[in-house]
Amino acid sequence: MLADHDLVLGEIVFVELRRALRDRIRLTKTIIDDIGTFLRRSEVVPKPRQPADVNLRDPDDAWILASAIDAKAEVLVTGDPDLLALGKQAPVPILTPRQF
Repeated sequence: MLADHDLVLGEIVFVELRRALRDRIRLTKTIIDDIGTFLRRSEVVPKPRQPADVNLRDPDDAWILASAIDAKAEVLVTGDPDLLALGKQAPVPILTPRQF
C-alpha cells in the first residue's frame, strides 16, 4: 500500500519538477509554490557529489539515480524510459508508477 512508504525526493528532481510545471504545464507561480511546499514536507535529498557511474543516454539521469542511491531508496519510481532500461544493472530497483 502506498501509505506504507515514505516519499524521498532528490533536490535535482525537485528543481526539474518546478521547471516542468512552469514551462510544460504552465502552472502559475502560486500553484507551483504550493506544490513545492507540500513536497518539501517529505525528505528532500541534496544534490549528490557526483552522478551514478552508469551509461545513460541523458547524463542528467545519472544524477537522479545517484540521488536515489544517496537516499538509500528501496526503489526509484519513474516513467523515464532511459532509467527503466537499466533493468537489473541498476544499483536500485527501478519501477514505473504502475509497477510500484
